[in-house]
Amino acid sequence: MIGASLKRKEDRRLVTGAGRYVDDHRVPGLVHLALVRSPHAHARVIRIDAAAALRLPGVLAVLTVRDVPELAASVPPLIREPGWPAYVHPVMAGDRVRHVGEAVAVVVADDPYRAVDGAEAVVVDYEPLPVAAEPVVPAPAIVHDGWRDNRAGRQEAGTGDVARGFAEAEAIVEIRVAYPRVTGVPIEGRAVLAAPEAEGGRLTVWSSTQVPFNVRTAVATALDLPEEAVRVIAPDVGGGFGIKGHVYPEDVLVPAVARHLGRPAKWVETRREHFLTASGDRDQVHTARLGVRRDGTITALETTFTRDHGAFPTLGGAMTANTMNHLVGPYRVPHYRARADNIVTNKSFGAAYRGAGRPEAALVLDRLLDRGARAIGMDPAAFRRHNLIRREQMPFATGLTYRDGVPITYDPADYVAAFDAVLERLDYPAWRKEQAARRGTVRPIGLGLSAYVEGTGIGPFEGADVSVDPSGVVFVDVGVGAQGQAHETTLAQICAAELGVGIERVVVRGGDTSHVGFGMGTIASRVAAVAGPAVARSAREVARKTRLVAAELFECAAEDLVVAEGDVWVAGAPDRRLPLARVARAAVRSKALATAGGPGLGACVFFYPNSVTWAFGAHAAVVEVDLEACTLSVLRHVVVHDAGRSINPMVVEGQVHGGTAQGLGSAMLEEVVHDAHGQLVTGSLMDYAIPRAADFPRLDVIHVEFPSTVNELGIKGVGESGVIAPGAMIAGAVEDALADYGVEITRLPVTPARVFEALRATGRWPLR
Repeated sequence: MIGASLKRKEDRRLVTGAGRYVDDHRVPGLVHLALVRSPHAHARVIRIDAAAALRLPGVLAVLTVRDVPELAASVPPLIREPGWPAYVHPVMAGDRVRHVGEAVAVVVADDPYRAVDGAEAVVVDYEPLPVAAEPVVPAPAIVHDGWRDNRAGRQEAGTGDVARGFAEAEAIVEIRVAYPRVTGVPIEGRAVLAAPEAEGGRLTVWSSTQVPFNVRTAVATALDLPEEAVRVIAPDVGGGFGIKGHVYPEDVLVPAVARHLGRPAKWVETRREHFLTASGDRDQVHTARLGVRRDGTITALETTFTRDHGAFPTLGGAMTANTMNHLVGPYRVPHYRARADNIVTNKSFGAAYRGAGRPEAALVLDRLLDRGARAIGMDPAAFRRHNLIRREQMPFATGLTYRDGVPITYDPADYVAAFDAVLERLDYPAWRKEQAARRGTVRPIGLGLSAYVEGTGIGPFEGADVSVDPSGVVFVDVGVGAQGQAHETTLAQICAAELGVGIERVVVRGGDTSHVGFGMGTIASRVAAVAGPAVARSAREVARKTRLVAAELFECAAEDLVVAEGDVWVAGAPDRRLPLARVARAAVRSKALATAGGPGLGACVFFYPNSVTWAFGAHAAVVEVDLEACTLSVLRHVVVHDAGRSINPMVVEGQVHGGTAQGLGSAMLEEVVHDAHGQLVTGSLMDYAIPRAADFPRLDVIHVEFPSTVNELGIKGVGESGVIAPGAMIAGAVEDALADYGVEITRLPVTPARVFEALRATGRWPLR
């Protein structure tokens, strides 16, 4: 069952229109909300006049923090860094706004369109203030009261003696590289529906979120309710990509308004609101250098960089820590040092987007590797291969500490063999010959390479409650929800394998805080590697209880029984068998379970990994540059990825394809742009270009499996793998194609306009 490319169970429901998203839910007495958002990046709120809005048909109320005190509560950060200065991330701004789009009032109406009309009719007087639009210290304005400047905190990491390493180098290359802000564009935007109960004070919240338990905690805290009084449901979610991986102000605002009014309330994000207020990621600028010997050996690596968090550092230093820990990559780097300044600005807050700190690390590292190879006259593929960690050196300790506090040790794998497989599949030598043949033409080609490691499956835990219904249906309740990752299939495969039942008999339910007591969320490539073992252990315990009950029925020893094929039978006597449903019915009254946890075939187990698993991957591409149009074409793209033991290879393939597509979008098209006043320039799909199907090359994926030693299933995460390398790979390929012109690629995305400007700056173009 595990390792089979079974069709996704959830797809029939989703492709036939039977999926249920937040906006599909209707409850009696529902009102609709629209938010009045600040047009200023930094300003005082002087006056809010709702008179005109309240005269409009269908408008029921206009509320501010003065009307609903709970709206002044602070949205809890996903990660609160010790030692960082305190700040308040208000559910709704009071007398001061800190980024464009921050809400200052909410309009309640009987219809969503009337609510929007009402929001447009609210008049707000502002006093504009100086704007901190760039992550610099000092800045024109300090974002948070009581802060000395806009630096949230500094982080450092390293190993060895960097000064010694650079002293031993025979060549040193230095770069300044920028990875701008990008954002996820899920098909479904954010949405929240909250319904208070008339009696009992309970509150049910439907949210398009990746972290329902975090939302529950935030709502309960802001509204001064016991967490048990708040039920959060993440129904079908139309994409997340990390953008929905933390609590937003609206997750608290909608329940607060619903409770204040005593009736259900719903808010559904518009696409404009998504670009304006949904968190983006990346926004790092690095100054880095690499030391190498003439034989190609790396001696030292160093980087100093900033991360622009926007107005609120809700993920603390997680992204910067990820970058620092991944920047050494799969290579032997004896001396390394990294230092990061986390800075806040008057922009919408940044958090995590698929990859979460790793694509930045790949971009910096691979730009250095390409320049280092060029400095010593060595082929860039040979240079990388020379420095890759060898299989006999595994498990390999980098000398760094992961953000869970555990020293980093890479899972055993053969990086060299996997890298060689990519080069062979690409036919690297043949393309180098083709490159030489095209030199001097208007369509030169370049080869881009990027190899990476990926820490996946971070804890601290996930749980699974597995139970066999007397009908024979097996229910698997997990704390994590899905946004397209095929949990209903892959987790069912794990359970089916342990219980010996058909996958069609297994029903996986997640994203509901009432099913399992605790959960951490569908983020950080962690569900298969953390929830998967929890499912396996719970199912294994259910199988043990099944043998106990069946032994009572068969009047034999439990160890003599086989649980498989949906039945239970005596080993060596397959004719003596009972269906699992029959055993489940008997388990309700079985005395055999008196000391085994109580009646019924059920078990709930939580899995706590010691630390993350470490996956490996590499991308290689051939990119053609049209010197007349300055456009790029990816002629060939090969990917290798080690996801450990694959539960469902087809799902793994899909994850690699999807991540790679988003990585190529960031590499060649996507960038969130703010002007000097903190105004969003790329506020729609007319301005923020995401790739279309026709923009993608045919992807050639090689799967290798080196099982993880962190969990008994051998699983490593794969959700973020594809997005890590494309930016670095494309930058390297374009620079390689244009090496004769002296072009250097130091910023993504590599758009035709940037290619044009880079060529023009050389003074050797346009072509004569």
